[in-house]
Amino acid sequence: MADQDQQWLLNCLTATLDTNQEVRSYAEASLNQASLQPGFGGALSKVAANRELPLGLRQISFCRIELMQFVKKHWQEGEENFEHPVVSRDEKEVIRRLLLLSVDDSNRKICTAISMAVSSVAHYDWPEDWPDLLPFLLKLFNDQTNINGVHGALRCLALLSGDLDDTVVPKLVPVLFPCLHTIVSSPQIYDKPLRTKALSIVYSCTSMLGAMTGVYKTETSNLMMPMLKPWMDQFSTILEHPVQSEDPDDWSIRMEVLKCLNQFVQNFPTLAETEFKVVVGPLWQTFVSSLSVYERSSIEGAEDPYEGRYDSDGADKSLESFVIQLFEFMLTIVGSRRLAKVVANNLKELVYYTIAFLQITEQQVSVHSWSLDANQYVADEEDTTYSCRVSGALLLEEVVSACGLEGIEAIVDSAQRRFNESQQGKIAGSAVSWRIREATIFALASLSEQLLEAEVSGMTRVSLRDLLEQLIAEDIGTGVHEYPFLHARLFSSVPKFSSVISHGVLEHFLYAAIKAIGMDVGACRALSQLLPGANREILQPHMMSLFSSLTDLLNQASDETLHLVLETLQAAIQAGHEATAAIEPIISPIILNTWVSHVSDPFISIDAVEVLEAIKNAPNCVHPLVSRILPYIGPVLNKPQQQPDGLVAGSLDLVTMLLKNAPNDVVKVVYDVCFDPVIQIVLQSDDHGEMQNATECLAALIAGGKQEVLAWGGDSGYTMRSLLDVASRIVSEWEYFFFPFGLPAYGFGEEKSLLGGTFLWIREDKKLLDPDMESSGSLFVGTYILQLILHLPSQMAPHIRDLVAALVRRLQSCQIVGLRSSLLLIFARLVHMSAPNVEQFIDLLVNVPAKDYDNSFVYVMSEWAKQQGEIQGAYQIKVTTTALALLLSTRHVELAKINVPGHLVKTTAGITTRSKAKSAPDQWTVMPLPAKILALLADVLIEIQEQVAIGNDEDSDDWEEIQAEDVETDQDLVFPSGATSFGRPTYEQLEAMAKVFDENQEDGDEDDLLSGADPLNEINLANYLADFLVKFSHSYRQLFDHLCLSLTESQRDALFK
Repeated sequence: MADQDQQWLLNCLTATLDTNQEVRSYAEASLNQASLQPGFGGALSKVAANRELPLGLRQISFCRIELMQFVKKHWQEGEENFEHPVVSRDEKEVIRRLLLLSVDDSNRKICTAISMAVSSVAHYDWPEDWPDLLPFLLKLFNDQTNINGVHGALRCLALLSGDLDDTVVPKLVPVLFPCLHTIVSSPQIYDKPLRTKALSIVYSCTSMLGAMTGVYKTETSNLMMPMLKPWMDQFSTILEHPVQSEDPDDWSIRMEVLKCLNQFVQNFPTLAETEFKVVVGPLWQTFVSSLSVYERSSIEGAEDPYEGRYDSDGADKSLESFVIQLFEFMLTIVGSRRLAKVVANNLKELVYYTIAFLQITEQQVSVHSWSLDANQYVADEEDTTYSCRVSGALLLEEVVSACGLEGIEAIVDSAQRRFNESQQGKIAGSAVSWRIREATIFALASLSEQLLEAEVSGMTRVSLRDLLEQLIAEDIGTGVHEYPFLHARLFSSVPKFSSVISHGVLEHFLYAAIKAIGMDVGACRALSQLLPGANREILQPHMMSLFSSLTDLLNQASDETLHLVLETLQAAIQAGHEATAAIEPIISPIILNTWVSHVSDPFISIDAVEVLEAIKNAPNCVHPLVSRILPYIGPVLNKPQQQPDGLVAGSLDLVTMLLKNAPNDVVKVVYDVCFDPVIQIVLQSDDHGEMQNATECLAALIAGGKQEVLAWGGDSGYTMRSLLDVASRIVSEWEYFFFPFGLPAYGFGEEKSLLGGTFLWIREDKKLLDPDMESSGSLFVGTYILQLILHLPSQMAPHIRDLVAALVRRLQSCQIVGLRSSLLLIFARLVHMSAPNVEQFIDLLVNVPAKDYDNSFVYVMSEWAKQQGEIQGAYQIKVTTTALALLLSTRHVELAKINVPGHLVKTTAGITTRSKAKSAPDQWTVMPLPAKILALLADVLIEIQEQVAIGNDEDSDDWEEIQAEDVETDQDLVFPSGATSFGRPTYEQLEAMAKVFDENQEDGDEDDLLSGADPLNEINLANYLADFLVKFSHSYRQLFDHLCLSLTESQRDALFK
């Protein structure tokens, strides 16, 4: 640009600062237009580099990111944000030269902006097109007379270090590290922030070298070997002096030292081990002296901890961030097999000092609302936000993990020591002695699992039980208001150790929690965990007082504490049992109001429903509770469109809860009020949540009322049509036709008719099983249809063919794995219902068409073979597995016509990348369906065997009822050693396998509806499979041997043991 253009640019930049909005907008638009002209970038760089111009004009070229945006948009063709025109080579050279000449600017903001611009250009040009960048920066490093140049060069390199790769770092480190060492080791010349910046570059380069050690271990070790000792010596020099109070620059440089040490130790452990001894003493000095600074600054609040403050680069300057980094490095040392020995002799001291770091800080007490609500303190402590307390607790966990019993003893000994000190402080009148006791309890609670395991084993020489009981006795008798934070910690922690605390002490603690419940929400935490195991006879005299306090607390609870209060109330109702009937008229309306107020909150509303369910299950409470709920729920369900969001779906959940395990007369009352409106909700609602909940509600109603449901409404035909109408919403164009003499139907070998009546019914609705409907709206379809099949089999029999066709269409369209499994479960249950005429059911499937397949049987079995391994739940696995066995036993000719994917073929070695997976997708063998079914049965046996073995290894107590000589968990789990192939296993073996199998399945409420009503749930799967395989192999030996040829070795082993 000519001089007049330069002047125009200056005027334009000045105008962007004008107070007039129109002037500013016009100037900015002019700059955007000018950026498309050749020479704009060079002119802008001249403005930034001209130290004679006013600072404001120079800043605006950067602070408004004019130059930065120019580089991003016009520097490199092909980049994501590129816009034409591209900067010419000559102009690039001008910009690079001007930037380097400005790196040593004395203004820190300008220096930072220039460093960012250098980094932005270097991202594209360095090192190929900008070879003189590094030599220039290194020259600035070595010029001790130009501190500004050193500062600017460090900033540039710190920003560049993020882009360094494994091709640059090995060449850069030998040249760069000596320069950086000179800066770090010259405190008389360079201040701490400069030396800290130099250390940050060492950290970045060492991190990259560490990433390279996996492939270039020898090369990187040889590169670092000559430089390790001088750096270790320098680290020692920095750490050997006591930590300074109110000196964030001192904390920052130490923090960078610790980060570098962490990289050295992790990436070059062999090298670091030989030089590490020089750092040990200074490191311990830093650790110990930092505690006194931390106590004065953060815990007592007497000095400034610089909380929430950052330097110009955005780095945290707080004392806490330094302490966290200190803990992180100590954790690395303790966890290192090579370096752990350096702390082995001082393990107790390490734990002793660490516990003191865990004390509540003054800021936590005064700023985070803890002084107003001690219970908020417990909630905050359970937050996953990283803090000094969290990192300290992680260090203690590593001590236990790495040092075993020695670590456990160090924890308990140090806790006892800190407790004794706090007692002495209390006697001396210290107002803050409670803090160290709280920290001690916090430390023990964070290690509760490990400590309990050691205590139960009896291998430790110190008694955790004695210490805990001392802690409880010391403080549980004091007033809650005197030490609210300490009590909150006690209430949240002691229940974790209830298994080792004596009954007398635990009862005393429980009474204290009951007494404190009205004043301290934190007591709820203790009660919710201790009440389920408490002696009911001892509790009874206190139950009415407890209920009264909890009711008052519930009326006052905030959203933060409501969950805890409801959880405690549920535990109290379950523990109170008979006493609940007396307070039901008082507490039920309050819970209902809480539920209504929070019906749109999925967590609180569920908690409220669970409390109501506990009331329902208490003696003499179900009838008054139902009479209290239904008058409110009925109008809501009758006018769903007029209700606020979530109330209809929540009301349906509430009704479903009332129906489960309810006596018959209660189910009848619920039917009278809710049946018709729930039917209409399914048929008319477009809300998927309402549809799911309504479908589940109807499933529970059928499960509770069974055949009687048809008679309750007075018109069984209408009731059945309504139920089928719901089912029709899961069917696309499902047609029912009138037959004047009854409806002939597929009935597993017999004729059945629908309702004994006559009607013509044609539905065109598309809903729960509509293939075009979102799968999320159909999640309970399997449960609902299975209830119809299980409890109304004769009424459903005429519609089996239509049902099968609809299920096939839905199965072909759905994407959710859980829904696919639910639909396959229906097919499996239909297989069982067709026995002993399973062949007829196969014939039916063969005659039902399926899109893109020969028939529905081919499609369903192909999907079933693929999906069986994904099916979850003990009940579901039992039904589907045994159904497969029934299908195989038919030896139907259609079985052998179907080929399905067999075993995964391993085609390539090594890691499977995305590109490799795309170019060479997984390949599967193809095997006949009968062989696949046998393989799936073998897989179930393998899973049962593995679970038995795991159960035996992890919990020998579970096997006390099984004689050791009868169960060999390492071999012959299904068939005893020495027996002929498919000899019968012992009863004890099968029971053991069934027990472990059932215990490892987590069934939800949906499964409970099915498993509770279905006799198939009583099947002992291991026993069933053993009997089936024995009979099948003996009856059809030649076929069986042929099928076994397609199995894997492990599958054959499972069958032939």
